[in-house]
Amino acid sequence: MRLVLGGVAQGKRNYVKTAYHISENDIFSGENAELEQLCGAKAVDKFHLWVRRKVKEQADVPKLTETFIKKNPDCIVICNEVGCGVVPMLKEEREYREQVGRMQVILAKSSESVERVICGIAQKIK
Repeated sequence: MRLVLGGVAQGKRNYVKTAYHISENDIFSGENAELEQLCGAKAVDKFHLWVRRKVKEQADVPKLTETFIKKNPDCIVICNEVGCGVVPMLKEEREYREQVGRMQVILAKSSESVERVICGIAQKIK
């Protein structure tokens, strides 16, 4: 597992395609896909949006994340950092941000490497 984090529009997807020789067709989006569709993918982008959907469904996000890791140990996960900036007023948005953070901790713990991409430049964290 590899985890690539960064802000919105910071070049995470292009970095993954170049650094890991992944084609656009090998990258699945967490925005609309279910867990079964993401398992077996070479790379998953917008994993934070998958978390958003699962939070709305009141699913056990940490447990589902652990299942994803077990079924897809070689995947590259691309995820926005959502914990910085203004704290949302809506309780649901705060819960979403918290769950994304907790999910990132679980992914990072199981990852061979963790990289943060800013302005298209990767910084190795782990």
